[in-house]
Amino acid sequence: MAGTTDFLVTVQGMAKLHDGMIKMVCGKYQLTLIEGKIISFLHNNPGKDTAGDIVELRRLSKGNVSLAVENLIRKGLLEREQDHKDRRKIHLSLLASAKPITDLIEKRQNEFEEELFRGFSEEERRLYIELNDRMVENTKNTMKRRMENE
Repeated sequence: MAGTTDFLVTVQGMAKLHDGMIKMVCGKYQLTLIEGKIISFLHNNPGKDTAGDIVELRRLSKGNVSLAVENLIRKGLLEREQDHKDRRKIHLSLLASAKPITDLIEKRQNEFEEELFRGFSEEERRLYIELNDRMVENTKNTMKRRMENE
């Protein structure tokens, strides 16, 4: 089905474009791509601050995330803190030294969005966000049902 193929190719293309944006930041600050993705994730997702959140929501390998977190701590960009209620849970937070990186990530993300939505009206942008939110919810629900049925 051409529609499905086109959709998947488009999603992959947008992910590649986004990775390219992160790579530009990584090059300037001597970070690996996964380190850049972790900084971006923590900056853009308040309340989602564990390695497990990063693995689940960004679909990154647990081992790669663990290694990158250690590297970011060694570089003085990230710290970890044990949860006061659940000692098994470790929260990650960016340090002030990461601010120049997050500022550049924000700038690149704004450029990324401008490129994606070039020629879209405000109504079209709003509609896209609404439809995308529904597709994300449908995807989550379908994956959850499939996991329950396995």
